[in-house]
Amino acid sequence: MSTRLGQRRVVPIMAVLTTFICIVDGAITTVALPSIARQFDLTPAALTGVVVVYPVCLGMMIPASAWLVERYGGRRLMLLSLSAFTAASGLCGAAPDLTALVGARALQGLAAGLLMPTSQALLFRTFSQAEQVRLSRLMVIPQQIAPAIAPLLGGLLVTGLSWRWVFYVNVPFGAAAVLFGALFLAEHRDHAAGRLDLPGLLLCGAGTAALMYGVCAGPDLGWTGPPVLGALTAGAVLLAVAVRHQLRTPEPILRLRLFRDRLFRDTNLISLVGYVPMMGAMFLGPIFIQEARGGSALESGSTTFTEAFGVLVTMQLVGAVYHRVGPRLIIGTGLLGVAAVMVLFATAGPDTGLWTFRCYMFLLGLAMGGVFIPTTIASFSTVARPDVAHAATLNTVVRQTGSALAPAVVTSVLVFGATGQERVHPPLAAYQLSYYVLAAVALVAALFAFTVPDGPARTTAPAPRPARRSARRSDADRPRQRIG
Repeated sequence: MSTRLGQRRVVPIMAVLTTFICIVDGAITTVALPSIARQFDLTPAALTGVVVVYPVCLGMMIPASAWLVERYGGRRLMLLSLSAFTAASGLCGAAPDLTALVGARALQGLAAGLLMPTSQALLFRTFSQAEQVRLSRLMVIPQQIAPAIAPLLGGLLVTGLSWRWVFYVNVPFGAAAVLFGALFLAEHRDHAAGRLDLPGLLLCGAGTAALMYGVCAGPDLGWTGPPVLGALTAGAVLLAVAVRHQLRTPEPILRLRLFRDRLFRDTNLISLVGYVPMMGAMFLGPIFIQEARGGSALESGSTTFTEAFGVLVTMQLVGAVYHRVGPRLIIGTGLLGVAAVMVLFATAGPDTGLWTFRCYMFLLGLAMGGVFIPTTIASFSTVARPDVAHAATLNTVVRQTGSALAPAVVTSVLVFGATGQERVHPPLAAYQLSYYVLAAVALVAALFAFTVPDGPARTTAPAPRPARRSARRSDADRPRQRIG
């Protein structure tokens, strides 16, 4: 194995590749669902399993990721999970029926549940918190390009080839990432893994899976239906028992004690609540364009790309001012911006132009850019190095939960009080109410963000570049200080 490139280059490349692949896969699959329904002669409701099985299996694997990183090392786990994800993508594309497709999607979810926290753990083991701010300004570019191009790419593949290529497209990228990692990625392991907390793993995995299923299936099957209500109840009970077990076990599968640190706890709470309006808007926008405005699938897929450019602009500014103002002001202001843009979306109607909507998406991206990276960087500011993998796991659990809650909240508001045809085609007022609800959630998160104590996060921020002159003057002053 050659590592001549240096791990400070290899690790970010691997993190970007894996994140890019996972984001594209999550955003591109929904474009293919109507074509899959026609291929297998199914109703859209029958495709629920294709969508739900992915986050359910992802949620099952996340709790085990930290222990597996410590037990087998970041390199081995990264390559194994990336290979499994690539193979599962090929199986999805070649699926002869719905059952095979759901099974392959389950394997994809299991692999993705390891990829995201593993790549994050490698980053935080390779770079200091101060370096993370500078690094994020570069890494955010491909991370934001992925969700921008995924709907367009999906529309082109489905229209020009078939729905199967929505999954096949992952294969060459995944294979290239595996080859690159096998050649250049070095082993990353801080210390030997402790004893596997098997009861905690089973409780956390089963509880998370049940809860994720209930959240994802609730809007479609009804929140009071026996399957959904049973899943939510079982998930809540299992997770409550899991928490009690984790706090009493010397070596838990999830180190919930990390939440005793206020900065880590508060930033994760902001992520949990703040992801609902941000991801909710990304989910609701294309639906609004097609249903309320009567646009095409291509128009729908092209409405969100401007959001990525807004994020890119803000992230460059965040890296420059993070050390001066601290994450608290940046995150709070960003969430206030999200709330304001939600109100703008609520004023949109059937006559609203596409470019007006795209301008709103750009403004949303500007606001979101002040939330994504600062919350992550700040959350790791007080985490000890041996706890990095476990902190990354908890971060992933929180963000995945917020991402799963977003479409559930939006869909629930859309069909609230609706009957008959309105459940299939919600009226304009339902979309407007959804945006107002998202605005209220963003406002609550913003107010809470302004109370976060960010002193430790600011002390780990990088010094401004102009400080080089000051450093020179300080060096020149040192002899006089010694003489005095």
